[in-house]
Amino acid sequence: MEYFLTEEQKMIVELARKIAVEKIKPVREHYDETEEFPWPIVEELGKSDLSGVYIPVEYGGTGGGIMDLVLVVEELSKIDGGIALCLAATALGTLPILLFGNEHQKQKYLPEIASGKKLAAFGLTEPEAGSDAGSIKTTAKLDGDYYVLNGTKCFITNGGEAEIYSIIAMTDKTKGPRGASAFIVEKGTPGFSFGKKEKKMGIRASSTRELIFDNCKVPKENLLGKEGQGFIVAMKTFDMSRPGVAAQALGIAAGALEDAVEYARQRKQFGQPISSFQAVQHMLADMATEVEAARCLVYQVAKNIDANPKERHTKISAMAKLYASEVAMRVTIDALQVYGGYGYTREYPMEKRVRDAKITQIYEGTSQIQRNEIALALIKESTRK
Repeated sequence: MEYFLTEEQKMIVELARKIAVEKIKPVREHYDETEEFPWPIVEELGKSDLSGVYIPVEYGGTGGGIMDLVLVVEELSKIDGGIALCLAATALGTLPILLFGNEHQKQKYLPEIASGKKLAAFGLTEPEAGSDAGSIKTTAKLDGDYYVLNGTKCFITNGGEAEIYSIIAMTDKTKGPRGASAFIVEKGTPGFSFGKKEKKMGIRASSTRELIFDNCKVPKENLLGKEGQGFIVAMKTFDMSRPGVAAQALGIAAGALEDAVEYARQRKQFGQPISSFQAVQHMLADMATEVEAARCLVYQVAKNIDANPKERHTKISAMAKLYASEVAMRVTIDALQVYGGYGYTREYPMEKRVRDAKITQIYEGTSQIQRNEIALALIKESTRK
């Protein structure tokens, strides 16, 4: 379909595709097997200016917003959803600074992120606070010119590799969710260390680690926004970041579809390509329809966010993340079925796509949480009428 991309956006897509095919595709099995972090790819993204597509020009980016981020993440994810996360997860960690940072904070941190010299990460999840984000226990107590952080975050994407962390901690437990605040914490800050690196089912090129704060002294000028705004920071961040996860899911599904069509044309059974069998044709047709529907939704949500950045986009952002992730799971499973026994082996990348797709239904809010968000928004809209 024609999505009326600008000439600059078309160039971004071509550049991202070129890097994905020439730089990522030859090494994706290596990173999946070794679970190493893909620093050479990070450097390529920095050199090509793709690291800063969503960051304003005045801070070293290209100013393309969420739509341009979505385009890049989709193209990279068509080849490897895990490697694409080095960009998508950095955007997640950067958005709190873009949304709530003061001018000094933006000037200090955004240019190095835009250039690809430094990665970012977002720290909300804890061992006892996943979907129930209001149960976080990490604390931040003001002590003179510093906030002292204590606690542990888990399942943090880019953990250990990122230099800049946006962290949610409780500054006043008596206020519940309204007692949370957001902070910028730099790697190397005394009292800030990293725990175990998770061994995962998929997205193995992406680092997922614990963050440990043990009397970690963070300068009070690293507070994002005001005390008590932590959950507002988190929720507004998710409104803008979830299309990035949706784009990852979309890319994984689109890449699986492309591979399945090509394989069906080449694979012969009963003396003819399996693409000539109606059963396979119907599978491909359903897969293609769902991928295109997901793309329509993800692109439109991204455009809406860019056009109205000060508004809340909770419902449509949740819709994009929910639908694209569900499509990624269905399409990769069906694509593997097209491959038959070969799809179940590591000789082909399809089993990896299935493993990578699953996480998109889980992180940045499970599919069930997205449905909660959508339903609550619908109910609120109804009561206003």
